[in-house]
Amino acid sequence: MLPFTYATRNLLRDPSRLLQKTAGAALVVFLVMAAASFDSGMTSVLSGSGSPKNIILLGSGSEDSVERSQIAPQVETQAAAGVRDVADILGRPAVSGEVHYMGQLEFTNHPPAQALLRGVTPAAFGVHQRVQVTEGHFPGPGEVMVGRLAHRALELPASDLHPGSEVIFEGQTFTVSGVFAAPGTVMESEVWFDRSDLMTLTQRNTLSCVVLRMKDADGLAAADLFAKQRFDLELVALRESDYYAGLSRFYGPIRSMAWITALLIATGAVFGGLNMLYAAFASRIREMATLQAIGFSRPALFLSILQESLLATLVGTLLASWASLLFLDGLSINFSLGTFQLTITGTVAFAGLATGILLGIVGAIPPAIRCLHVALPSALRS
Repeated sequence: MLPFTYATRNLLRDPSRLLQKTAGAALVVFLVMAAASFDSGMTSVLSGSGSPKNIILLGSGSEDSVERSQIAPQVETQAAAGVRDVADILGRPAVSGEVHYMGQLEFTNHPPAQALLRGVTPAAFGVHQRVQVTEGHFPGPGEVMVGRLAHRALELPASDLHPGSEVIFEGQTFTVSGVFAAPGTVMESEVWFDRSDLMTLTQRNTLSCVVLRMKDADGLAAADLFAKQRFDLELVALRESDYYAGLSRFYGPIRSMAWITALLIATGAVFGGLNMLYAAFASRIREMATLQAIGFSRPALFLSILQESLLATLVGTLLASWASLLFLDGLSINFSLGTFQLTITGTVAFAGLATGILLGIVGAIPPAIRCLHVALPSALRS
């Protein structure tokens, strides 16, 4: 085997070439980590938004969009009385009739922005048990409560959306009564209204859905039986987790586009790196032949070339990992349902490391074969 210092010295022969290869590897790894964290972030926030113990009663035909659903207000009390195995919260059935509406909010010093508005009653805390009020209180008439990431979805400074600040909806001014957290869910980007206020301003006399908290995860059968028995209500029952899983599949093409973009750029970088390495190793054919003549085998030379390539790409991987932690970790991304955060998890870091190693191996093999396949006498005379 050639000494490891031989590979490191060769890297420093041409600093500009080393910089090109390291920067190319860093760009590719950074894009792969960005795509992986984007995919992971969107998938986790959608899968974490639904509870298998929660059942959603929707209008028939609106299974893929709760905003389009319309059901009669009396479904809330009828479901509480007619569905078996509904959980009790402080002696009351855990049933929440809700209005979901995508609306535009206006602000005094900022342009209007759209957000998902949810009209609720205090019963919502019984079914959405991840929600915790961190500041202020539940909204009463003329008030709203905002998720802790709502300011990102609305593109506002956090200081402009705190208890006591004002928002305007449909010409009416509302005071922010509180801030709530619901870690890992899309609810953190929502604005919650008093249900009566939202129904009045949107001029609707129907609910979007009724959410039931069941005693265990097998409660779908009881809710489904209720929906099928009440033909007059035109209902369909879905697990909340299944509803968000369907939304995750709907956003699958967007996640695929992120991966395709990263892979296309990576492919271009690989071909650019191959051209650069072909030129670098072509000038070293005589050197490789001399090393063979003094006793080093071709496999030993090949491993040395591989070490040289891996050193450059792993330095690029280290730079990309540092840049990902600096620029991507904690970055909020808006989409139609709300906001999710990019997180550099162990899986994302492993994807970046694997990409760097793969770049080093794939980028070195073709130029090394071309450099070493030449017959020794011809290589010495080159």
